[in-house]
Amino acid sequence: MRADPIDRPADLDVVRESYDQVADNYAHMVATTGMGDIRRHPWLKASIDAFADTVGELGPVLDVGCGPGTVTGYLTERGLDVSGVDLSPRMIENARRLHPHCRFSVASATELDLGEASLGGVLGWWSLFNLPRAVLPQVLAHFAYALKPGGHFIAGTHVGDEDAVRTEAYGGVPVRWTTHKWRPEQLVDLIEQAGLHPVAELRLPADEWSGPGVVVMAKRPA
Repeated sequence: MRADPIDRPADLDVVRESYDQVADNYAHMVATTGMGDIRRHPWLKASIDAFADTVGELGPVLDVGCGPGTVTGYLTERGLDVSGVDLSPRMIENARRLHPHCRFSVASATELDLGEASLGGVLGWWSLFNLPRAVLPQVLAHFAYALKPGGHFIAGTHVGDEDAVRTEAYGGVPVRWTTHKWRPEQLVDLIEQAGLHPVAELRLPADEWSGPGVVVMAKRPA
């Protein structure tokens, strides 16, 4: 049995180019300000730690939209068999430079060729919000297909109702992408429709870097 193909977002190439443009600035800001570094955010770190404790014995873990590899590197230090993928080649170059002991490759969330029940865990850690609203359910279904029974998925994303168009980011670099925000109950509903069972939810207020957010962890039923 093969997973159903996923629609290719119309703006995929533009989004990839935009993240290539901001990749160096983003990696520098993570290192110098703590933005995006879970080690400096106790509740986010606790969420990732709970995920690691849950999936550690279940098999390979895939960090989808890994950026410069911050979470991939952390989970590797925790002893997990984890690899990272990202749409942006420049993000992957930074990830390989910063975390040379980890495995990284270039791929969109919509282009992954994942085997059925091949993964113990999947992360979509603030990395799925650029997916069009009609495409995200397809990607979630593919993740559910790839998880082993008992395997877990964790996602973090921006909370809201709107589709926010970004024209600059991370130090004023010109970009072109849309941030599709979701209400927590909408995201949970999509995860359930994909065939996963939500097991935990963390709602986060706005901070100096971002608006409100939500983290959801779910498992594939055994």
